[in-house]
Amino acid sequence: MDVGDRIKELSKRAMVAKQKALTEEATKTSVLLPFIQFLEFDPFNLDEVVPEYTADVGVKKGEKVDFAIKIVGSAAILIEAKPVAATLETSQFSQLFRYFSVTNAKVAILTNGIEY
Repeated sequence: MDVGDRIKELSKRAMVAKQKALTEEATKTSVLLPFIQFLEFDPFNLDEVVPEYTADVGVKKGEKVDFAIKIVGSAAILIEAKPVAATLETSQFSQLFRYFSVTNAKVAILTNGIEY
């Protein structure tokens, strides 16, 4: 399957999720895990993808970003997921920025499975 076909498949999944995924977890399972695979990372290999990655911010301990994709053992991409029905807002970007600023990640993605 070429890249164009893979993008179409992701798009189809997102449209189904838009109708059926009522929670953040459903969005992660139906859209984000396939997206991570599209990026050619194995979401089931903890050496590559870490769910609920700790990104403590200041005095706030236990802060977690939904996924960290590791490259050469270090978190390189952070993904913060919201439910598919959620509108991405400034407060959510701020949340992701807090996580991003305390890690070595070079890329941060905020998504509801439809918008990235």
